[in-house]
Amino acid sequence: MSAHVQTHNFRDSYRQALANPDLRQTLSKATAQFVTARKNAASDLGEEEWERLRDSARRIKDHTLAHVERYLKQFSTNVERVGGHVYWAASAADANRYIAGIAAARHVRLVVKSKSMVTEEIELNRALAQEGIEAVETDLGEYIIQLANERPSHVIAPAIHKTRRDVASLFSEKLKLDCPDEIEGIAALARRVLRERFASAGIGITGVNFAVAETGTLVLIENEGNIRMTTSLPPVHIAVMGIEKVIPRFADVDVFLKLLPRSGTGQRLTSYQSFITGVKKNPEDEGPEEVHVVVLDNGRSRMLAHPLTRQSLACIRCGACLNACPVYQQIGGHAYGSVYPGPIGSVITPQLIGLQKASQLPYASSLCGACREVCPVKIDIPRLLLHLRAEITEQSPTRANKSIGERLAFKVWAQIMTRPGLYTLSTRLGRIFQGLFVREGKISDKPTTRMFTPLAAWTAARDLRPLDAISFRDRWSDGLKK
Repeated sequence: MSAHVQTHNFRDSYRQALANPDLRQTLSKATAQFVTARKNAASDLGEEEWERLRDSARRIKDHTLAHVERYLKQFSTNVERVGGHVYWAASAADANRYIAGIAAARHVRLVVKSKSMVTEEIELNRALAQEGIEAVETDLGEYIIQLANERPSHVIAPAIHKTRRDVASLFSEKLKLDCPDEIEGIAALARRVLRERFASAGIGITGVNFAVAETGTLVLIENEGNIRMTTSLPPVHIAVMGIEKVIPRFADVDVFLKLLPRSGTGQRLTSYQSFITGVKKNPEDEGPEEVHVVVLDNGRSRMLAHPLTRQSLACIRCGACLNACPVYQQIGGHAYGSVYPGPIGSVITPQLIGLQKASQLPYASSLCGACREVCPVKIDIPRLLLHLRAEITEQSPTRANKSIGERLAFKVWAQIMTRPGLYTLSTRLGRIFQGLFVREGKISDKPTTRMFTPLAAWTAARDLRPLDAISFRDRWSDGLKK
């Protein structure tokens, strides 16, 4: 992942987001709509069928990731069999260099792109710009983000944090055209501007939703039709995919086409599904003359090596975990400082760029489990977050000192909890001396009690109830006497 990520500023970023009531209101409304739409779309299948599909998807992903080299080799062979080219990119720089080289060899100075998280990950637009090549996003949400010079705030809805008035103002400023603040007018203006770009672009670049090993087919799903234009009008199509996108059989696509739209946008099926297998056969046919597939590692092999973290790569980028996450709902995607926000981003980003650079992200969760419940492929995100937290703690330079203190504290606690007399004495002493450690305070706008030095950190975001003046044991005894 690019060095331009800002994950180390997470604490400052989320505080800024929490201080923005307009952002929080916009996020709350948008994510609530996604949650409701997903629930309704899933219920159409019935709970039993929905769970069967989730189990099937997870089995397919687990099997594929366990044998990913075999299926990638099969996929590569079949892509080349139907006239395509496959390039194995070990890193972001490697992928960007190859793509820029294709453009330079064909004297292309304009490329059009469809929505692609992996090209955001490698910061392809920046790399192409450095070579004098303009890359234009054609997905409406991505186009908005590009004009605003921002990262996507959501996996499915990149501009989820913006209102239609924000977009209208942005379009008027950047495009130097009058833009109405109605959604229809905004879309019409974008369509008019982008149509000219489609007609003159020499290369179309897309991501890949699923890559079928059995046939060498690229599966892309969308709602706007821009992917269909990106893959059919320019003479060259470049598809960029992570190694985890491969699936074994064409029949497996059916499972994921029932899960991804329902989980992502709450649709039974997206408006467009493109199945691209090789180049066009005749000059009069629709489609590109060249197809290049860039298969990206960029840290994914490290994730594959661990049996637990491997499941991170089962993600199908639906964004359901973001919509369900109480943390994301309050702070949005930009606070995470990475192209992959929300619960899954807090798992993936540290593994891609290193725990030291993203050590704050695994703690960006309440561990409520909502992400696990809605994940269409049943990724146990809370367990992964705890695993990463444990690794961060083990790597901490102050771990040794902390370990001594923790062991001592737990030994004392164990002694107290296993001896009734000692427990009773400790609670009595606690009532007497708690005034030295507990102070009245506020979390958000609610009055509460907090501990202060040296135990203030534990209650920085937690409510702490002081010990009651009368113990439960005493209350129980008094009740029996009456």
